[in-house]
Amino acid sequence: MTLQGSLSHDRYCAELLSETAKFRALLHDTDLSATVPTCPDWTLADLARHVGGAHRWAGTIVATRAAKNVDDADIPEGDGPEGNEAKALDAWLAAGAELLVGALREAGPDAEVWSWSPVQKAGFWARRMTHETVIHRADAARTTGAAFDVPPEVAADCLEEWLQLCALPLVTAHHAERGARLFGPGRTLHLHATDTPPELNAEWFLDLTGDRLTHRRTHEKAAVALRGPLTDLLAVIYRRLPADSDRVEVLGDRALLDHWLGWASFE
Repeated sequence: MTLQGSLSHDRYCAELLSETAKFRALLHDTDLSATVPTCPDWTLADLARHVGGAHRWAGTIVATRAAKNVDDADIPEGDGPEGNEAKALDAWLAAGAELLVGALREAGPDAEVWSWSPVQKAGFWARRMTHETVIHRADAARTTGAAFDVPPEVAADCLEEWLQLCALPLVTAHHAERGARLFGPGRTLHLHATDTPPELNAEWFLDLTGDRLTHRRTHEKAAVALRGPLTDLLAVIYRRLPADSDRVEVLGDRALLDHWLGWASFE
């Protein structure tokens, strides 16, 4: 398992800064005590602290070339500022993203560092933190009523990364009980973005007929198909948009799609 991304290291770094800026903009002049519908245990302030904390965690791992996970106490300003004063949170988020991207650029994609995946390279964190920020921007957009759009090549890579992560043996093992009825003969899904150029190849065939997920980028008939704009497909797959939304179309075995969405979660 390579967890290979389709963007360059420099592009991930640039997108990380861009996505953080977009995320921060959603928090301006907003009630930070508002509940996040897609993460109902969190307020917007909690969401901001989660994103900023993740950036500083990954940045510390990369900057120190950590060979194992780092303790919370060893993450500089990992908890963020006291209180929920908007300007302080905003400055903390901005600084954390800059520190992370600075560490990633200095390290380069092939520097050896710890990660929770089989890929023990700094490049893993560039990609992972980019898409972590993308998805939590979706949470903030849903909370504030803002539009959520992602550059097509970034959205496609984000969806591809999620499928690669879901195919990891450690994920299959962790969800063994959930997967008891998910995998089996005839269990296939097709994801089809309807608004992208052919060269992006934004179609995925998910094969659940074995004992774990395999997938390929292709147009192929499946037991159930999910069709819609790429950003909306991404939101459904990450459970940030319900599959019964009028922005997407489900054809075929809806129960299988629902079962997959329930399984494909790190909760």
